[in-house]
Amino acid sequence: MELLDKKVCMVVASSNFRDEEFLEPKKIFEDTGIKVVVASSELGISKGYFGATANIDILVEDINVDEFDAIVFVGGSGSQEYFNNPRALKIAKDAFDKNKTISAICIAPSILANAGVLTNKRTTAFSSEKANLTRNGAIWTGSSVEVDGNIITADGPGSAKEFGRAILNSLSK
Repeated sequence: MELLDKKVCMVVASSNFRDEEFLEPKKIFEDTGIKVVVASSELGISKGYFGATANIDILVEDINVDEFDAIVFVGGSGSQEYFNNPRALKIAKDAFDKNKTISAICIAPSILANAGVLTNKRTTAFSSEKANLTRNGAIWTGSSVEVDGNIITADGPGSAKEFGRAILNSLSK
């Protein structure tokens, strides 16, 4: 399957993103011809929790949702920087409103919850986020990966490949 006409924006923390949650979906996307743009709050190189690096293409504040088919919020402890970031929350809301594929893994689904896009949506995340997701109207499933319409969530690094494949499946429809 080739998806050469598709473009994905992966949002990583400026430091301490979770390596597998970035690298594994990114490889799945690139292997099928999807163009991947990496965004963060700082330009340069972002470092993952275990030492992986991400070359940052654009700033989060410069993301234009209309240019992408999917937005992916990568997890890891550093992703907390986006939990209440007005620009990140607007990106999530705009992507949802425009029926783009919007996805988040590990603790990053809290970004989607705080943006108000998980109401009555079946979701999952790292267990520490359950209270925040349900408080914001999400239906907690605790599954490894959950797909509800254009929203895809996953529980953590062990599900990174399945998460990437779920996004790929969404983009191929």
